[in-house]
Amino acid sequence: MFIESYRAQLIAFGKRLVDSGLTKGTGGNLSIFDREHNQMAITPSGIDFFEIREEDIVIVGADGQVVEGSRTPSSEWQMHLETYLARPDIDAVIHAHTTYATALAIARIPLRATHYMVAVAGSDVRVAEYATYGTPELAHNAVKAMEGRRAVLLANHGILAGAADLLNAFNIVEEVEYCAKVFCIAKSVGDPVVLDGEEMARMAEKFKTYGQRTTRK
Repeated sequence: MFIESYRAQLIAFGKRLVDSGLTKGTGGNLSIFDREHNQMAITPSGIDFFEIREEDIVIVGADGQVVEGSRTPSSEWQMHLETYLARPDIDAVIHAHTTYATALAIARIPLRATHYMVAVAGSDVRVAEYATYGTPELAHNAVKAMEGRRAVLLANHGILAGAADLLNAFNIVEEVEYCAKVFCIAKSVGDPVVLDGEEMARMAEKFKTYGQRTTRK
């Protein structure tokens, strides 16, 4: 039986995405992967985050088959599942339609290290090649572009972020969106300066202990 607290967490963080202005309506999806049971809990397709109930959360096996739940899983379930299968360091994934990160994704501009907080996601945040939403191609492209990182911009679509738990995945979405916003503003008044690799390596080391949060079970 899937840990029941996961269902509550998915609902809580879905609402938090909307309350924080990081997505709207049904835009986006969240999941948690239980490696002990090799199953994923994911938000359902097409239901407002404030209307999702615990019984609406869908449990999907590593083979892509629905194990539990009467709802249809998010159309992006393949992108979530492929991330978990490729990344043993990631057990929670959030996809959202944030404003500024999506603007960069539409312009096909990667988020470079113009602010040190980009380090929460990696040395930079790449843009994955475009593919239709809900397709295996998008899942493949996202996982490929997120290699060595904890976030990726989905071309003409939005952002995907992953971490050990939902709290840290949410933090990555929030920080990447902030960095994307200040980059867009800086770009409008000048040429943003990119921090060098040595500084970002220093940030990566510092971030191993700084800002790592723990989700209450």
